[in-house]
Amino acid sequence: MVQWTDFERATIQDIFSKIDSAVVGPAALSRCLIVYPWTQRYFGSFGNLYNAAAITSNPKVAAHGKVVLAGLERAVKNMDDIKTTYKDLSALHSEKLHVDPDNFNLLADCLTIVIASQMGQAFTPDVQAAFQKFLAVVVASLRKQYH
Repeated sequence: MVQWTDFERATIQDIFSKIDSAVVGPAALSRCLIVYPWTQRYFGSFGNLYNAAAITSNPKVAAHGKVVLAGLERAVKNMDDIKTTYKDLSALHSEKLHVDPDNFNLLADCLTIVIASQMGQAFTPDVQAAFQKFLAVVVASLRKQYH
């Protein structure tokens, strides 16, 4: 069980209350697919992912980015039991989709960059530490069903 300080809880909730998931989710997923092109192999049904312009304008990438952010918002609402919250999602990614679990870290890094760019100077080292702790718990929860 993860112990959250009052500052960490408030910081995570504040970040998610201020971001536009319709912008942040697609931007983070697009960045991941562009910077780490091998991650595209899991999105073969998304059509044209041949270059950055195609990825950033792809409606399926945008839609899945929103799904990712909705999943993170579920974690924010269940910070005391993220592992149980993500049990089925972890099984889906490991058993059906066969996603390399290292890709969760890559997407978390891309999300951190997008959030930092949106928050600017408000993304202080303490805020970043709280956010990255939250993402580390999310990634660990997604990896839980992997054998």
